[in-house]
Amino acid sequence: MISRLRGKPVARTGDKLVLEVGGVGYAVAVTPTASRLAERGGEVALETYLHVREDALQLYGFAEPAERELFEHLLAVSGVGPKVALAIVSGSPPADLRRAIALEDTARFEAIPGIGKKTAQRVVLELKEKLGSVAAAPPEKGHVGARDALVELGYSVVEAEQALAAVDPDLPVEEQVRRALREAA
Repeated sequence: MISRLRGKPVARTGDKLVLEVGGVGYAVAVTPTASRLAERGGEVALETYLHVREDALQLYGFAEPAERELFEHLLAVSGVGPKVALAIVSGSPPADLRRAIALEDTARFEAIPGIGKKTAQRVVLELKEKLGSVAAAPPEKGHVGARDALVELGYSVVEAEQALAAVDPDLPVEEQVRRALREAA
């Protein structure tokens, strides 16, 4: 298994990066955070996962071990392949995704393009026991209702969570929404 590559980025197309390592160019599908590492120029190190299929070998690259670990857990979920797992890991920081799993927040996953309600429910159900107890941040149950209300008003899940970051989660949902709207304005 190829678990880490260090080399110079020589080309980029879409979500793929060609990393030259010892004279060999490896095409690696990367997360946005890994792609930003490559933009800095010079040599970069990527945590990688080699996905072996009957007809292809595909490399996936990550900026940090936590992204790769979450990606590997997602591959164990029925109905989630490497492209969907990469989309999920690319959508938010690993700590936020772990918290969403612990809180059974399927809306967080449904907001990711290509993830439907059933897949989101499977991700939460199958990973809650594995990852739920290791949620990196304390649960913010008070923000879930307010976040959902902001999403209904047209905000993305990430925008809603950013607007709610400075709002006290113990306030009533209506007040949380009011304060978040003031913050966003």
